[in-house]
Amino acid sequence: MSSFRFSVAPMMAWTDVHCRSFHRTLSADAWLYTEMVTAQAIRHGDRDHLLGRGEEGDRVVLQLGGSDPALLAEAARIGEGYGYQEINLNCGCPSDRVREGSFGACLMADPSGVAEAVSAMADAVSIPVTVKHRIGIDRNEDYGFVRDFVGTVAAAGCRRFVVHARNAWLDGLSPKENREIPPLRYEVVHRLKADFPRLAIELNGGLNTVAGGLDLARGLDGAMFGRLAYHEPWSLADIDGLAGQGGLAPGAEACSADAELVRRSEVVLRMADYLRRQAARGVETRMLARHMLGLFHGCPGARQWRRLLSDSRELARNDPALLLRALDAVRQASRSATSATPVHP
Repeated sequence: MSSFRFSVAPMMAWTDVHCRSFHRTLSADAWLYTEMVTAQAIRHGDRDHLLGRGEEGDRVVLQLGGSDPALLAEAARIGEGYGYQEINLNCGCPSDRVREGSFGACLMADPSGVAEAVSAMADAVSIPVTVKHRIGIDRNEDYGFVRDFVGTVAAAGCRRFVVHARNAWLDGLSPKENREIPPLRYEVVHRLKADFPRLAIELNGGLNTVAGGLDLARGLDGAMFGRLAYHEPWSLADIDGLAGQGGLAPGAEACSADAELVRRSEVVLRMADYLRRQAARGVETRMLARHMLGLFHGCPGARQWRRLLSDSRELARNDPALLLRALDAVRQASRSATSATPVHP
């Protein structure tokens, strides 16, 4: 397998344990991130709730938020005990709440502090410690700022940097606007790779298709997908081994053939079984269904699928068979669409 890494971004309220378990059914190779968990919460909160694992297997990264080296080291050590394969420090989130807690993108203004935190975490665990960050903060577009940040943190032992190719504007923009308004500057990420060839540099930000992401990340060490992976999860289904092929696998991003419906149906069956297994742990159908709304994006029956999986009355029944009933609606819509297609001699 190529050393190039495809990953699904940490997304608050989205990439929880059930989302990750679902995504794992779509890709064995993708690296999956938790939601950001603060080191303070791990010290004082319900650790099984915050860090508990489902059926997402290996290649899972725990993303931490915080700035206190000792507290982060403690959280990293606890996270390793839960079986995560990597610890990632959030230096990219621009929200006011995160900034008030002295972590997220504002940490880029203190590279020596980030380096100290990385060093403390690396000393506490036997797994890699990585950093996710922006290319700058506010309107400062000086390349030297992000170059020096990466250089300082790399000197503390960090060997992988996931770089969102936008600045974080800490004043005047919401987190959503910070994902859309600051201009994308992919060339900065490629310049970092040129200046730090021994580091793993992974691209994030504005990757709207798997093929486009792979193309934009050529010469780098990975591509991280966020909203694409969540809203169109089938985009993950053909990435295994993709980086070494230099192009999309046959059938990727397609849904017209019967074979594609069969493949997606298999995922539904596996997730229905997942719900049945997890019922003893209090997992309800709604906890998974909300992450699967986009599974049939672009396919006949996608509307019926979404309607059933978001129907409050159906969800209140807490019946894993809801997934199967929704699948039957998709299959019926697919048959209707096929029979309505004119056959030309």
